[in-house]
Amino acid sequence: MRRLLLPLLLLAACAPGAERAVDLSADRLLADITVLASDSLLGRAPGTLGEERTVAFLTSQFKAIGLEPGNPDGTWVQEVDLVGVEGTPTATITAGGKSIAMRWKDDYVAVSRRTQAEVTVAPSELVFVGYGVVAPEFGWDDYKGRDVTGKTVVMLVNDPAVPSRTDVTQLDPTMFRGDAMTYYGRWTYKYEIASAKGASAVLLVHEDGPAGYPWEVVRGGWSGERMDTRTTDNNASRVAVEGWITTAKARELFTAGGQDFDALKRAAVTREFVPVPLDGTAAFAIFQTLRDVRSANVVAKLPGSDAALSDEYLIYTAHWDHFGIGEAVDGDSIYNGALDNASGTAALLELARAFKDAGAPKRSVLFMAVTAEEQGLLGSKWYANNPLYPLTKTVANINVDVLNAWGPTSDLVVVGSGSSTLEDILAEVATAAKRTLSPDPEPSKGFFYRSDHFEFAKQGVPALYLDPGTQYIGKPAGFGAEKREDYTTRLYHKPADEVDPAWDLSGAIADLQLLYGVGRRVADGTVWPTWKDGTEFKSVREKMLGAAGK
Repeated sequence: MRRLLLPLLLLAACAPGAERAVDLSADRLLADITVLASDSLLGRAPGTLGEERTVAFLTSQFKAIGLEPGNPDGTWVQEVDLVGVEGTPTATITAGGKSIAMRWKDDYVAVSRRTQAEVTVAPSELVFVGYGVVAPEFGWDDYKGRDVTGKTVVMLVNDPAVPSRTDVTQLDPTMFRGDAMTYYGRWTYKYEIASAKGASAVLLVHEDGPAGYPWEVVRGGWSGERMDTRTTDNNASRVAVEGWITTAKARELFTAGGQDFDALKRAAVTREFVPVPLDGTAAFAIFQTLRDVRSANVVAKLPGSDAALSDEYLIYTAHWDHFGIGEAVDGDSIYNGALDNASGTAALLELARAFKDAGAPKRSVLFMAVTAEEQGLLGSKWYANNPLYPLTKTVANINVDVLNAWGPTSDLVVVGSGSSTLEDILAEVATAAKRTLSPDPEPSKGFFYRSDHFEFAKQGVPALYLDPGTQYIGKPAGFGAEKREDYTTRLYHKPADEVDPAWDLSGAIADLQLLYGVGRRVADGTVWPTWKDGTEFKSVREKMLGAAGK
């Protein structure tokens, strides 16, 4: 392990000459990651002893830095009311008069968001609805008015992969942003639209490429306890069963139902696609154990120095949680989550130290370690729906999730590039550091919709989210892609995500330099960041600020 202490000159404000020297330390970063990813924290699952220890550690660190409690009630936490649901499902599926054997975890997973002890779906007609997308702006409706009330809908993951009319090897850039995933491609959207259509159950066909991860990730993430925020209707408005099915089992199902999976997949990328019955039924039963989970977002505050601007807020976020203790892999059952996201949480502490050492900016800065990201962005969702400080006074969110642990890069990846003017500020800071910005190398995986900044974006707050760069200094071409692939296949959401002696955190420190610089300019600047034209969040922000008279 290379141990580095890098004193970095960072731009503290927009005004010329407003520079302060602050230390960002790879030693401290590694030390904090090591604590957060230690076995003693038991994988940092919400509602466990691991959470208690994690919250205690983060609170002690924020106190030591010299920040103030971030909750206006004088505490360091925002309580988040969750419900834990753990169920054992059974699935009975027939097609073409044949029974399709369904092995839980191996062939399918199924959960229910409904907070009740038993959830059942009587034998229901199976209907293939393509990608399950209704997108008026693209003239797209996979349901075509078909009544799917009480039915089990089967659909493909990601956006409709519409080929270009001039080059069938490429995707049409005018449809669903071409290679870049839209929210229509996220599995969360697919369950939402199926709920709105009255379906009883959903089976998403998992494919490694379109999903962006192997079946093992689904198996591990959907077979233990799942959590959701408490609602007044106990989530009765949600589709009863949310499930995934392997590609191999989907092919078997389609064939038994007299259909060709590949032919229907090709048909599904056209506007003319209509739902196709699969000549079969699906029934489900899930017996669930429920528990109340009192979790917490940990919030620290650096009050602004300007009396006129101190009631405006910049929020840095990172999620502290991971999967706790789960199914053993190679004899290890603790999901330590060193990169995902002990690294981002440690970065939050290091950024807080940098701001404190440099002196308070004009606006206030919140450093918030949120809970239950791995359960569906629940901690950030809770804050966005129950903000401690008005979102009309929140100028931006900067989110940190998984740091670069493999050395410095000449570039930095902007996830969801082209979305907000925060990227323009980042470009200025990066240019000063002689670095460049790169677009997302895997736009089809929809990373913009998969971390905590998205819950702020949905409420209209401009948000910035970065990935490690791809051009590693002094490394051969393809080094970054190799590390990214290794992380996805070997480490992502697996017990193997632990502190690695081969890490080189100098690249992470360089990235945090830029995130500090952006935040400092925003917190001291005269103009609020805004969403750019064409983004789905611009009108939300304008409506919010308009209602507030801003």
